[in-house]
Amino acid sequence: MQIISLSSNICTHVMEGSGRMLVTAVGVNSQTGIIFTLLGAGGEEEEKKDKKGVKQEDGHQLPVDSSHPSSYPPSATDGAAGANATDNANASLVNGKMQDGNMENSQNKAKQQDGAAAMEMQPLKSAEGGEGDDKDKKKSNMHKKEKSVLQGKLTKLAVQIGKAGLVMSAITVIILVLYFAIDTFVVNKKQWLPECTPVYVQYFVKFFIIGVTVLVVAVPEGLPLAVTISLAYSVKKMMKDNNLVRHLDACETMGNATAICSDKTGTLTTNRMTVVQAYVGDVHYKEIPDPDSVPAKTLDLLVNAIAINSAYTTKILPPEKEGGLPRQVGNKTECGLLGFVLDLKQDYEPVRNLIPEEKLYKVYTFNSVRKSMSTVIKMPDGSFRMYSKGASEIVLKKCSRILNAAGEPRIFRPRDRDEMVKKVIEPMACDGLRTICVAFRDFNSSPEPDWDNENDILSDLTCICVVGIEDPVRPEVPEAIRKCQRAGITVRMVTGDNINTARAIAIKCGIIHPGEDFLCLEGKEFNRRIRNEKGEIEQERIDKIWPKLRVLARSSPTDKHTLVKGIIDSTQVEQRQVVAVTGDGTNDGPALKKADVGFAMGIAGTDVAKEASDIILTDDNFSSIVKAVMWGRNVYDSISKFLQFQLTVNIVAVIVAFTGACITQDSPLKAVQMLWVNLIMDTFASLALATEPPTEALLLRKPYGRNKPLISRTMMKNILGHAVYQLTLIFTLLFVGEKMFKIDSGRNAPLHSPPSEHYTIIFNTFVMMQLFNEINARKIHGERNVFDGIFRNPIFCTIVLGTFAIQIVIVQFGGKPFSCSPLQLDQWMWCVFIGLGELVWGQVIATIPTSRLKFLKEAGRLTEKEEVPEEELNEDVEEIDHAERELRRGQILWFRGLNRIQTQIRVVKAFRSSLYEGLEKPESRTSIHNFMTHPEFRIEDSQPHIPLIDDTDLEEDPALKKNSSPPSSLNKNNSAIDSGINLTTDTSKSATSSSPGSPIHSLETSL
Repeated sequence: MQIISLSSNICTHVMEGSGRMLVTAVGVNSQTGIIFTLLGAGGEEEEKKDKKGVKQEDGHQLPVDSSHPSSYPPSATDGAAGANATDNANASLVNGKMQDGNMENSQNKAKQQDGAAAMEMQPLKSAEGGEGDDKDKKKSNMHKKEKSVLQGKLTKLAVQIGKAGLVMSAITVIILVLYFAIDTFVVNKKQWLPECTPVYVQYFVKFFIIGVTVLVVAVPEGLPLAVTISLAYSVKKMMKDNNLVRHLDACETMGNATAICSDKTGTLTTNRMTVVQAYVGDVHYKEIPDPDSVPAKTLDLLVNAIAINSAYTTKILPPEKEGGLPRQVGNKTECGLLGFVLDLKQDYEPVRNLIPEEKLYKVYTFNSVRKSMSTVIKMPDGSFRMYSKGASEIVLKKCSRILNAAGEPRIFRPRDRDEMVKKVIEPMACDGLRTICVAFRDFNSSPEPDWDNENDILSDLTCICVVGIEDPVRPEVPEAIRKCQRAGITVRMVTGDNINTARAIAIKCGIIHPGEDFLCLEGKEFNRRIRNEKGEIEQERIDKIWPKLRVLARSSPTDKHTLVKGIIDSTQVEQRQVVAVTGDGTNDGPALKKADVGFAMGIAGTDVAKEASDIILTDDNFSSIVKAVMWGRNVYDSISKFLQFQLTVNIVAVIVAFTGACITQDSPLKAVQMLWVNLIMDTFASLALATEPPTEALLLRKPYGRNKPLISRTMMKNILGHAVYQLTLIFTLLFVGEKMFKIDSGRNAPLHSPPSEHYTIIFNTFVMMQLFNEINARKIHGERNVFDGIFRNPIFCTIVLGTFAIQIVIVQFGGKPFSCSPLQLDQWMWCVFIGLGELVWGQVIATIPTSRLKFLKEAGRLTEKEEVPEEELNEDVEEIDHAERELRRGQILWFRGLNRIQTQIRVVKAFRSSLYEGLEKPESRTSIHNFMTHPEFRIEDSQPHIPLIDDTDLEEDPALKKNSSPPSSLNKNNSAIDSGINLTTDTSKSATSSSPGSPIHSLETSL
């Protein structure tokens, strides 16, 4: 076995076979390279390198792979991967970028390959330049770094509440101190005597404690706890619903999903392939043919073609239980073909025993470009035979003969092929069958064919048969998709199957309905529509397609990634689309990583797909995604319920403490009591309200989106309505409570007076109202039945009853630490009765229509500017809608750069000797006119990123000057300039001294 490592700068074509060689690294333009580039492999190493500023050591630059020729054509970097090509370390995909080659290379490659496939597998380049420089690596993953919808709204709301609480607490302390000072020293004209200082200090400390208590109650420190508890609880419960959550925030993000791009095989279908139709010997069989009706020669070829030209690890095993279905191990399509052999009363094992895997001469493995698999064996007479199978319309194009009813080959002309497509393949596809063509070709032993010339080898085939493989739709999928559509989520199918098969499955699933306005496209047509004449992807073109697109057939990994990226980046709709993607193969990795939420298959999924995903479906079932949507929306609603409850307590507690302190010079709710209330409304309430189980009703509404406020007008009505009720009763008890209960007043009590029944009743009534309002808070959309499903949440019931029991203990036995005096039974009954009034008052509030309360304001709205964290905005400015402004800014900086270079040239002339000793090669990056004539410079196709900094900062910071990019030109016809130009030094050259051929010399002579 050979172990090789191939240069990442060469578009590799690796020999694919049965362990002939071990490839440790492949080029970035190979299929594997493209996939791993889109996945952003090695981004961490790049970031570390960026932070160090690509520091130089001992006057020499970092070496690069010597296999990269200095005259290599300019390379374009992939817009999705977003990494700088000059930072290439050595052989493989460690830095997660995609070198595209120039457009000429891409076009030549397209001519050599099958036209459509070549275009599909081209790296992504946008017409605006492809987002290609260093910082775009961060932008490619920005959606992963973005604050989630809920996180962004909560952050903003918490800051607003915190500021309000700080102001209220400060005002409370100031008023208490001023009231005491004026009353004591001005009204009563007392002197500040030294012996009274300890007493005055105690008063001031008491005022400060009250202020801190108001602040503690006002600041919603329970919000992060509520979010974490809700997410953690949901993640644990989602595991029972076959959703293994890898990233905690993906759970909440899924609740706001607006689009799902689903794979077909194994997700929407059962992934148990069975051949149900066949075209053999010029006869179209609607069911499995009788072996006697198939010519013996054709049958022998068919058995050999299927047995040999499939992975030897693919097998059909006996059922585990008697009466069960045979077990399919390995590739499911190949299992279906092997099952077809068994249905024909034949056996594939003797064929494999006769020709073991090590005797296979050459294998062309299946990939998304070929859409076929071929295996070459050496015959006993020294000649060669190649068996091939693959997508019927692709393999049939390469067939020049077909076996007739006698098992003999006859001419297969293009018109015969068209007729066969029309009469056999399309009817099969319209029945939802995957059509596979099985063919073969014989080669002479001398001269031996050039096996590397794939286009010649995979031609002039003889068709053996065409089979229709059924992959039944999962029975629960149509209902799950209907729920998604009702919930405002658009489901799209992205598959590698024939478009007719995909359309038929989509109709069965309910993704498309006859008579609707929708699009079903193949990858070839999709690429034609989204790319301009230069082969560059344009967002405007994608925006014309994706809203109506429902099925994308014959798609490559790049197509899926392009579609997901196009939907996410679209500004056509008001709300930014939140996209979920399902996938099981390595090919799906890029799309899974790009999506807001990636679902990988737990059973059929590869490790790459699972690693790129956020949630793993342990049962590979689409209906589990609907459960994830329910749990995601439930998290959002749980936090809203908690907020509705907490803000009511906040408003009442702060106003009571503030007003009581200002009027009676003391807070009716003492510091320890307020902390107990804070414990109730923060920790206990977050546990109780954040663990509500989801209901089907969550799927009856549309996604909230980023612009929807966290606190709706209905919630604001509930908050203010219950606050009015509680404040009215608290102040009634405060000022006339002693008369109602015929007890001593607790107002204006001395500093160290014992706890009073009066203030204990106020405290107890306040807690009772919060307990019953917690039940009201279970509903946030104006529902009347607040007890609906209450017993399905045992945690809620336990916390409410437990809090009630602890309250009894605190009041009756708390004594001085809790400032409580034991209450009589009748007083307890009144407290509970007033608390129960919360439930009645809740029904009154629900009766009032929200639409009539025009004065109510919403809160917690997330504006567009807050979608991305501020620090990320500073380092990565979004440029989608500001092309004109960027051009002007770029021109200004370009001219400033020219002026600066001229100044530097004068300095060079004046201080040549000293400058040559001190300057290092990277400063020569500002050479403009000579960069094409020197091999150490090369152009990179990348998006211009002009730092938003002051001119003086640029001059003072050489690192910024070194990394700044010239602007893009106004000439839209020049693809290199249109996408921006970076002048970067080829790191394969070491720094040189001042010589006629050095960059310093070229800098001087060029200007």
